[in-house]
Amino acid sequence: MKKSLLTLICLIVAVGISQAQLLPTFKLGVKGALGFSSLSSEGKLFNSETKTGFQLGAWGRVGIAGFHIQPEAYYASKKVGFTDNGESGDATFKSFDVPVLLGTKIGLGPVGFRVQAGPVFSFAQDGEIDFARATEWDSYKKSSTGIIGGIGLDISKLTVDLRYEHGLTNLNESGLDNQKIRMWTIGVGFAFL
Repeated sequence: MKKSLLTLICLIVAVGISQAQLLPTFKLGVKGALGFSSLSSEGKLFNSETKTGFQLGAWGRVGIAGFHIQPEAYYASKKVGFTDNGESGDATFKSFDVPVLLGTKIGLGPVGFRVQAGPVFSFAQDGEIDFARATEWDSYKKSSTGIIGGIGLDISKLTVDLRYEHGLTNLNESGLDNQKIRMWTIGVGFAFL
């Protein structure tokens, strides 16, 4: 009798857990992050130094059956420092970024570990280049794409993310130097839905 009752309880719990996985989930929140970016160049025109920028924006997450899609929209300030033949300078790329991340979450209840990856689309808003031999800001493309991936932790409504962004688009409009943004970010978010 005890074995039958225990088997029935296990069966009910297993069905409940599997049904919960099939119900769609939805979250909406805000986030902020620090970005540590550099500008890589295959032509080695610049020896880029990592500088700190920031991101501020919103995110949403729709999940079903253990997987989710997480679109985001945020304003980003990506800063790089570089040296060329003994001269140094800085550049700031200000953009509106839209990543679309696919991922999965492992955990129970309000605590979970996430793995995510996907494309990121950047639309330049403004920029500054402080370097005597650098080209003007107008010689940089106003939109670019990249790949972003990382890990995250959810604790109730709080989210923490560590991500790496790898630029795919050559930012230099002239095409002479293949310059791409590389960036690590650590961010904190809050889900209000």
